[in-house]
Amino acid sequence: MKYIFVTAILLAAFSTVPPATAQEMQPDATHNAMHHIMQNDAIPKVSGEIRKVDTDAGKITIRHGEIPNLDMPGMTMVFRVASPDMLGKVKAGDQVLFTAEKSNGALTVTSIELVPMK
Repeated sequence: MKYIFVTAILLAAFSTVPPATAQEMQPDATHNAMHHIMQNDAIPKVSGEIRKVDTDAGKITIRHGEIPNLDMPGMTMVFRVASPDMLGKVKAGDQVLFTAEKSNGALTVTSIELVPMK
């Protein structure tokens, strides 16, 4: 008798919970793409000055302002670069705008662009 009572209670409880739709269970590609775009838009561009480019090590030294997404004050530091091609775009003394993220435990420049001279 207890078994029937417990079963009836469980059935009543689960019948009030709406079933998940397939769309809720598996986000579509558009949703994933938009989420990725929104995340990248949230990464601020930071101004900086290139101090050193080390193509052999795949690293770049930048004197930079505050990096809010990394909770980092302005300083001079060495970063890895997401792509070695970035290193060919800049040289010591260049003024740049860049984005940086923590990737696989390393601070990494994910985009970099020269600031036009005035």
